[in-house]
Amino acid sequence: MKNLLILCGGQSPEHTISIRSAKNILKALDKGKYRMTLIGISQKGDWRLIEEREIADEITNQGKEVIIVPGQKDPFQLKESSLGLFDVVFPILHGPNGEDGTIQGLLKLLKIPFVGPSVLSSATSMDKDVTKRLLRDSGIKVAEWRLIHQGETIPTYDEVKKQLGNVVFVKPANMGSSVGVHRVTSGTEWLKAVNDALKYDRKILVEESIKGRELECAVIGNQSPKATGVGEVRSGNFYSFEEKYTSSSHAEIVIPANVDERHLPELKQTAIKAYKALDCEGMSRVDMFLTEDGEILVNEVNTIPGFTNISMYPKLWEQEGVNYSDLLDQLIHLAIERGA
Repeated sequence: MKNLLILCGGQSPEHTISIRSAKNILKALDKGKYRMTLIGISQKGDWRLIEEREIADEITNQGKEVIIVPGQKDPFQLKESSLGLFDVVFPILHGPNGEDGTIQGLLKLLKIPFVGPSVLSSATSMDKDVTKRLLRDSGIKVAEWRLIHQGETIPTYDEVKKQLGNVVFVKPANMGSSVGVHRVTSGTEWLKAVNDALKYDRKILVEESIKGRELECAVIGNQSPKATGVGEVRSGNFYSFEEKYTSSSHAEIVIPANVDERHLPELKQTAIKAYKALDCEGMSRVDMFLTEDGEILVNEVNTIPGFTNISMYPKLWEQEGVNYSDLLDQLIHLAIERGA
């Protein structure tokens, strides 16, 4: 039996989504294979030992405080005792301070294997500007963009329009789940969108709007990654946070996507090429656009995709014949394999 530590919550706007993912993982894992421990990280950065029956929608002061002591054989400590040794960690932390290499760096220092990509690939995949540069230099097509740093002069909407077109997307460079993302179609919307996006990051992207289908592909593996077929998000203007996670969402998830068979091999190859270009391991979800003339552009790569009951990553693997529980087993095995 493996001792598994699951980390959830975190200091990001995706805190609640992380907890939803953790709940599903706990239910799906075989308790005959794993001895599971759950640590929740609050929005303030407190680490708490959480019993499965105590999981709420937000980590606050429930459970015992966990202290991390680097250099110890068993670094996760309570005030009166140790939590023991862990064979592997599943950090299901979305967004900043979880998906961006910070937790991965800590776990590397503690010498504990963990699910998902390591420090470099987590950091570069989280930063949409860096992601685009690496993908572009690897010969992978991406949407045109320009960068705005906090404190610099903000260009006018007319200046942006000349470069990127009448419709643009404004988004924080380091954020997920469409938090802080705005679709801008006029000068009256421009400054409000920029100022809101800057609340979440010190730099933001302004991207051209791509007329195409939004397709997503799940990838798994270390040295020899494999990709699923594709799913499609049909959401009108764009797939906002509300569209992703609220019950009133009008977005439609189609798995498998009704894609011409001639495009499918290239979509899967592009997903794997992007995965390798960013040095990903373990898992990632690759989001792409497919235009009417068959052009494929990579939008972004998510190194810790959602594992909620409506999340695309596990659903894509289910379509391939890999159920939720078996998928988790594979991811944990890949983490241990890499750690060895």
